[in-house]
Amino acid sequence: MFTAFAAFVLIVLALQFSAPAVWLAVFVALFVLFIVIWGISPLLTSHWLTTTRLILRQGWYFRGTFTLREIESMTKLDEDAPLGLRAQITRRRLYVTGSKVGLLRLKLRRARRFWAVLGAEADVIVFD
Repeated sequence: MFTAFAAFVLIVLALQFSAPAVWLAVFVALFVLFIVIWGISPLLTSHWLTTTRLILRQGWYFRGTFTLREIESMTKLDEDAPLGLRAQITRRRLYVTGSKVGLLRLKLRRARRFWAVLGAEADVIVFD
């Protein structure tokens, strides 16, 4: 939604002769920065399982580390899940997904706060 709005504003600014070139350059730079962070960096998503912990990554903006002792259970998720980094506050659930295939549901012993989703608290993490 933001990307479409930003592209629209960029086109409007470009077509108006009264728009200063500096405004256009600043907006283009911000638009490119947004695309790189929120559009390209999720392609760099990878998760690791070591002998003592599970590390979940979503682009450059989220990293969650969970010791194996913190994990109560892990099951396959058969329901639909939103893509990206999202939090459902009412269900205390965090989604770290880049695909809707091969989803796992991780149940933590205690809920944790995740600052990448504005401090939302979650005790269930869904990831792919």
